Amino acid sequence: MDTSQPLVVTLPARPGHEDVARLCAALDAAPPGPVVCEVGALGQADLAAVDALARLKLAAGRRGHRLRLRGAGPDLRALLRLTGLDTVLEDDSPP
Repeated sequence: MDTSQPLVVTLPARPGHEDVARLCAALDAAPPGPVVCEVGALGQADLAAVDALARLKLAAGRRGHRLRLRGAGPDLRALLRLTGLDTVLEDDSPP
């Protein structure tokens, strides 16, 4: 993977355990580097989405990836602040 081009993974509208496992497998297959998680497709920001992002963050860190979010809406950003994950998940989304 060219480090100037990050790996882009997309969190689906209603992420489940299978989705997280699939995204973690994509992280496993890629050499360490930047990863952008596109979250704009989330239908509703809820704790299931926060859980999925936390799991992805942990998996990315174990594999040497730097995970950033893109497309986060105000509800998701608020939930990330509430759970304290805003301090560990970088957000490239416009405010």
